[in-house]
Amino acid sequence: MGCSLHDLGLPKGNGVHVNGVAVPRDRIAREAQHHPAQTPVVAWQEAARSLVIRELLLQAARQLGIKAEPQSDGAGRRETEEESLIRSVVEQEVTIPEPDEDACRRYYERNRKAFRSSTIYEAAHILFAARRDDAEAFARAGAAASVVLHVLECDPGRFADLAKLHSACPSAAQGGNLGQLVRGQTTPEFETALMALPVGAISSEPVATRYGLHIIRLDRRIDERQLPFELVAEHIADYLRESVTRRATAQYIARLVSRANITGVTLEGAEAHRVN
Repeated sequence: MGCSLHDLGLPKGNGVHVNGVAVPRDRIAREAQHHPAQTPVVAWQEAARSLVIRELLLQAARQLGIKAEPQSDGAGRRETEEESLIRSVVEQEVTIPEPDEDACRRYYERNRKAFRSSTIYEAAHILFAARRDDAEAFARAGAAASVVLHVLECDPGRFADLAKLHSACPSAAQGGNLGQLVRGQTTPEFETALMALPVGAISSEPVATRYGLHIIRLDRRIDERQLPFELVAEHIADYLRESVTRRATAQYIARLVSRANITGVTLEGAEAHRVN
């Protein structure tokens, strides 16, 4: 036996309306695909709320006599007329104070740990590709790595040439050079071995990872440091501006919701502040 919209918990009867304007069911159904949720009911409700807020903003734009002037971004994407109206009404009606230097400095001092550069490792490696579950191939890779390590013990300056000859990594073309690395960019085993090496040293034994066996050389380490305020001030100002914009826009939408006659769906708390 099939389920009705009512059985699913979806609105029935007159459906969703905003100040007397209907939000079509088929439009809500299409919008629901952009609102992943655990159940179709929740997705439908989220979609309905999003479209109600959109309709409120469009009605506000029409009441203010705003004309659509779609803009394009650097990639050539162009706003729809509705997107232009929504952007324009928010720009006109929502006052966004510009963060001053004092506000930025206060944020910097409260969040100093967030403004530290990561330690940077410049490294090279020679990869002998083999899977751990292929014992024979892994043994051959280990033997080849041991031979190359012995050569490097006698002549470390041959690292680049040996990488070009033996490494199964695309970095072989650059003599094994991996460029600059930070935490999290390599496998845990590789990272642990790399961090333990003195600058200029080559790993004393092959390092096993899921890719095979590596001979690693650490060429340079740039330790983490506190970034000066001047270097991050613009980033902080952008973050504060965006944060204030979200809050001010949410407050404006909440005022529209409080004055509106909305039926078929309930907007509460933060849900009433979402703009999609």
